[in-house]
Amino acid sequence: MKKIFLLLLVTPLIMNSQEKLPFYEISDYPESYSQAAMVGRMIDGLGFRYYWATEGLTDKDLNFRLPNESRSSYETIIHIYDLSKMILNTALNLPIDMNPNEGMEFKEARENTLNNLKKASEIFKKTDNFDELKITFLRGDSEKVQFPFWNQLNGPIEDAVWHCGQIVAYRRASGNPISKKISVFTGKVNED
Repeated sequence: MKKIFLLLLVTPLIMNSQEKLPFYEISDYPESYSQAAMVGRMIDGLGFRYYWATEGLTDKDLNFRLPNESRSSYETIIHIYDLSKMILNTALNLPIDMNPNEGMEFKEARENTLNNLKKASEIFKKTDNFDELKITFLRGDSEKVQFPFWNQLNGPIEDAVWHCGQIVAYRRASGNPISKKISVFTGKVNED
């Protein structure tokens, strides 16, 4: 009886901790085009690709690297996490701290990356004036280097998309390709 009671008590806690992460699928697109909707949709596409590039990775996949001293899949995931912080901080109009996040566990990096991208997408979709958003890097204690939002598009966002493709290629090479049910064209999972 105690075991049943304990199971009934713990099951909701486990289920709550296993809520779906963002970007399992991309939501339906808006009815009209706008700067805000398009930037938000770019982030959604990145989030969807990242979700499925990193879903079900094994230790073998995470440790995979090409023989030319390239980053491993895990190191690439940490780099994408750093890029997601740059994207989110730009959305929040906050300076970017460039301290690397080495030592973070894969699961934590994946969750944080997906949540950063979700928050950034939501903010960008409500942004009226992208001219006011700057990519701001801190150098030292006080020096700031700023770039216009344009650099966000061809910089961190596209760099993260690039690296998602790298993870997909690496996991295929390590024997664990992504599911054929994933459609990056529609942003949906074909359940058939």
